[in-house]
Amino acid sequence: MYLDVVDLKAFYYRTRLGRGAQSALQRCLRDMWPNVSGQIVVGYGFAAPFLRPFLSEADRVMSFMPAPQGVMPWPPGLPNLSALVQETHWPAQAGSIDRIVVAHGLETCERPAALMEEIWRVLAPGGRVIFIVPNRTGMWAQRDVTPFGHGRPYSFGQLDAQLRTHRFEPKQREAALYLPPSHSRGMLKVQRAAERVGLRLRAHRLAGALVVEAVKQVHVLPRGHRRDARTTISILSGLGVPQPKPEPGRAGRTVADSP
Repeated sequence: MYLDVVDLKAFYYRTRLGRGAQSALQRCLRDMWPNVSGQIVVGYGFAAPFLRPFLSEADRVMSFMPAPQGVMPWPPGLPNLSALVQETHWPAQAGSIDRIVVAHGLETCERPAALMEEIWRVLAPGGRVIFIVPNRTGMWAQRDVTPFGHGRPYSFGQLDAQLRTHRFEPKQREAALYLPPSHSRGMLKVQRAAERVGLRLRAHRLAGALVVEAVKQVHVLPRGHRRDARTTISILSGLGVPQPKPEPGRAGRTVADSP
């Protein structure tokens, strides 16, 4: 079940814990995508807090927000780039998007398989998608005080398997949010340092969020496959060439035999 856009906005923009989470996840995305120049980037779910670094670089940036969640204008102070969409019917042509960021979209959607198919449809061949999901072994998934305490948490293995089932190849895996989800000042003061330590030690099991990049796979038939398909018609080659019928009264002779 999707969270309400009002609650998501309040967490990421009005709490220090949320702003710290936003900063940590932005760094993860930037490490994976250091350059999106000239590309079309779309966020789905509540990905708006993580898209701002791409605004000045990408050819176009859009934030698609699912109808059950609700939509908000974004980015603040600039022309609106957000739109309300159905989770399995995006206003985009097939193969028209280069990069997609899915945050608070997969774990809360009602039809994850259909969502994956829609993402595959709109991505360009070789296009890339990043999923940000709650970590099932992390502390953030155990408490509902943040958006990562809602929906279906994942492990890397579970997410990889789901991606491969829907024709995506996982490429990069990272994690973020290594401190407990606490609003206490003491915790918040060491939040940035904890992120650096967690990344260095790769303590993924403790992280609150998993960040996985995958590439759209387009399966091309092997070169010999088409030849095989064409040669199957040869099963008709054993049939005889149609012969004309004998003329009436000339048994054993055909029109072809006539002078």
